[in-house]
Parts: sequence; C-alpha cells; structure tokens
Amino acid sequence: MPVAPSWPRAVARAASSCPPDRRSAVLPAANRLTRSQDFGLVVRRGRRAGRPRLVVHVLMPAGTAGVVARPRASAATDDTAAQPSTPSATSGAVARTTTAAASDGTSAQPTLDPSKVGFVVSKAVGNSVVRHRVSRRLRHLVRDRLDLLPPGTSLVVRALAPSADADSAELGRDLDAALHKVLR
Repeated sequence: MPVAPSWPRAVARAASSCPPDRRSAVLPAANRLTRSQDFGLVVRRGRRAGRPRLVVHVLMPAGTAGVVARPRASAATDDTAAQPSTPSATSGAVARTTTAAASDGTSAQPTLDPSKVGFVVSKAVGNSVVRHRVSRRLRHLVRDRLDLLPPGTSLVVRALAPSADADSAELGRDLDAALHKVLR
C-alpha cells in the first residue's frame, strides 16, 4: 500500500492532479434546523407523511402551501444558465428580500429565507454507529433535494427502526415518496 509522499514537490504534484469537488459534501449551516423549539414547531404544526422507514414533517411559510419550487439551475451544472443580477446570488447565498411598508415602516412578507432541515434518529434505530450511519445517509439524500423545497420551508426527517437495515437507495425512495406526498 503506497504511503502519502512527504516530499513537498510530490505533495504539490499529487494535489494538482486531483482537483477538488466543487460541490460541498455537507449540509450548509444556513440549511440546518438546530433549535429544539423549531423541531417541535415543525412536528406539531407541519404536514406529515409516513413511509415504512421514515416520517417527514414539513412546515411551509404562509402563502406557499401547495407550491413546489422548481429546481434552481446552478452555474456548475449549466454554463448557459442566466447570470444572476445580484452579487449575493453569485456567491451561492440566498438573498433575503423584504419590502418596507411606506406608511408604518414595518417589513412585509415574504422573506426568501433558506429552507432548513433537521433529523431525528432515536435509539430505536440502533446503537450509536447505526444511528450515525442512518443520519449521514439521510443528510446526503436531503442535501441533494434542497432545491425541491420552497424557500423558507422547514423539514424534519424522523428515521424509524427499519431504516437501520435500509441502504441509501431505499431511503431515497422513501424520502422522495414522502416529500412528493407532503408538498403537493
């Protein structure tokens, strides 16, 4: 088994021959649901769709019920896509837009906040190793489907015990079916 070279020129040569993947391997921090109150709100007030291996809870902002966002074109996958007009959209950040009411100075809806996602994988799924494996698989699957969620949507994916024995393809089918059901 070859060992990584310690010679600086060899390291530079090896690094240049392996270009980095431009797509992030993690769920962006702006898309993470982290507060317990947010989880509770989504589970209590959101729509729910159950599948054999997972349950999906979705809470959409007011005025977007039944509206499914179309996938956004990315410059990395489509070079002919229209160029965004704002510098913040070019950097990959989702722009927040609020309109101020002229009469009272308060901000009006809607705001284009990023969609937020959280995961619940209980001890019923398995031991620590199994739970982390399931959560990694779900995180990877949801990251690829973020563009399907309307802006400002909160999503909680709750893994059930059969998810411990499922592979990524089975979890992906269940996730797609649940999202389709809850977003229509």
